[in-house]
Amino acid sequence: MVKRVRSDSGPFSVQKHNHVCVKLGLSIFLVGLAVRLLLWDSFGVSSAVVETPPPLDEKKAESPVSSSPDLKDSDSYDFQGINQTQFSKNVRWVSWNVPTTRQEKCDLFVGEWVQDLSGPVYTNESCHVIEPHQNCMMNGRPDTEYLYWRWSPRGCELPKFNPNKFLKLMRNKWMSFIGDSISRNQVQSLLCFLSKVEPAVETYHDKEYRSKIWKFRSHNFTLSVIWTPFLVKAAIFEDMNGVTSSEIQLYLDKLDHWTYQYKNFDYVVIGGGKWFLKTAIYHENSTVTGCHYCPGKNLTELGFDYAYRKVLQEVFKFFTNSNHKATVLFRTTTPDHFENGEWFSGGYCNRTVPFKEGQIHMIDVDSIMRGIELEEFEKAVSRSQKVVNLKLLDTTLLSLLRPDGHPGPYRKFQPFAKDKNAKVQNDCLHWCLPGPIDSWNDIIMQMLVIA
Repeated sequence: MVKRVRSDSGPFSVQKHNHVCVKLGLSIFLVGLAVRLLLWDSFGVSSAVVETPPPLDEKKAESPVSSSPDLKDSDSYDFQGINQTQFSKNVRWVSWNVPTTRQEKCDLFVGEWVQDLSGPVYTNESCHVIEPHQNCMMNGRPDTEYLYWRWSPRGCELPKFNPNKFLKLMRNKWMSFIGDSISRNQVQSLLCFLSKVEPAVETYHDKEYRSKIWKFRSHNFTLSVIWTPFLVKAAIFEDMNGVTSSEIQLYLDKLDHWTYQYKNFDYVVIGGGKWFLKTAIYHENSTVTGCHYCPGKNLTELGFDYAYRKVLQEVFKFFTNSNHKATVLFRTTTPDHFENGEWFSGGYCNRTVPFKEGQIHMIDVDSIMRGIELEEFEKAVSRSQKVVNLKLLDTTLLSLLRPDGHPGPYRKFQPFAKDKNAKVQNDCLHWCLPGPIDSWNDIIMQMLVIA
C-alpha cells in the first residue's frame, strides 16, 4: 500500500523575480518523494496469515457405530431452475503458502476444472472398496474423458492428495464422515487414496453395511462413516427399492445417535440435505407440528426448508455447545444433474465434459438448501467459543460443474449388454470412483493438513 506524503509548507507563491528558485525547489521535492515511495514499496509487502487447526487430544477407546434401520440410498427431488444464492466469503477463506514472491489467500471453492492428463491416482483394479453402484469402470462405462480433470482454484494451486503425509498427520486420530450416501461415497474415495500406502482393516459394519469403521493399524488411525440421512431421529418406511409404505416421521429437535460417538472424534465431515425433500411428518416437543407435502393429512404445510433449517440449527448448536475439542467440516448440499426427468421418471445424465462457469445454475431446491446452510453456518461461527473448529466444505458450486462425473446408467453392471436400447434407471447424484469427488478429498487435505 502506498503511503500518501503531504508537505507541511504552504502553497507555492510564484513571482516573476523568483521563478527559477521555485522551479528548483519543486524539482528537489519531487525527487525526494520518488525515493520515499520506492523505499516504501520495497518494504511494504504483507504476508497472509496461515490458518492452522488446533492441536487435538490423543485417541480415546473406540466404541461401535450404529445405524438407523431400514434406510435407503435413493433420493427424491425436484428439478427446477433458479439463480444461485450469494453469501459473504469471510468464513470460506483458507490460507496457505503459495510458490510466489508473496503469500496470498485463496478461496478453494472458486475456480474451474482443468484437464489433467496424468489421470486418477487409483483405479477400480487398485482399489477394492468401491461399491458396485459407483464402480463405473467395472460396470462398463465406455468413455474415460471424465477421469482426466482436476479442480483448480482461481489464482492458486491445489496439490493432489498425498496419502503418506495424510496418514502421518492422522496418527492416533479418528475421522468420521456423518450423513447420507454421499458421505459414504466420499469416504470410499478417501479409502482408495489411503490404500496406496496401507490397506484399511474393516473392524465394524452394521447389518446393512451403511455404517462402518476401519483401522489403519500402523498409524493407529481410525476412519468411520455413520449413515444418518436426516442427522436427527427418523422413522422411515421404505423397502430396499425405495418404495414407501408410509410417510417419514421426522423428529426435528432430537439429534440422531451420532452425537453419542462425537466425543471420540478428532475430525468430522458432516452433511446431508436431499432426504429432506421426501414427504415427511414433523415432530417437535413430542408433538406433530406440520409436514412437507402431505396432502389429505389436515396438517400445516411447513415445507422442507423449515425442517432443514431447524435441523441445522440443532446440529450447529450441538457442536458450539460441546466441550469436546474437534475440527468439524460442514459439507454443503450436493447438486444432481438429471435432465428430462428425475431418478424415477426417466431422467438421465449423458454429458461427457464439465461445464464452464456460467453455463449452468443451481436448481430451485439446491439453491434454497445452500442458502440455508450458509446462513446457519455463519451464525454458528459467530457464536462459536472456539472449542470446536468449524470449517465450511463448500463443494456445491464446483460439483455443479461436473455433469459428466455420475454413474448414469452404469450404476448397474453392463446395463446394455442384452439390449443397447434398454430403459434403465440412472444415477445422476452420486459420483463415479475414481471421479470428481476425489477433488473433495484434495480440498480436505489442504484444509486440515497443509493449512
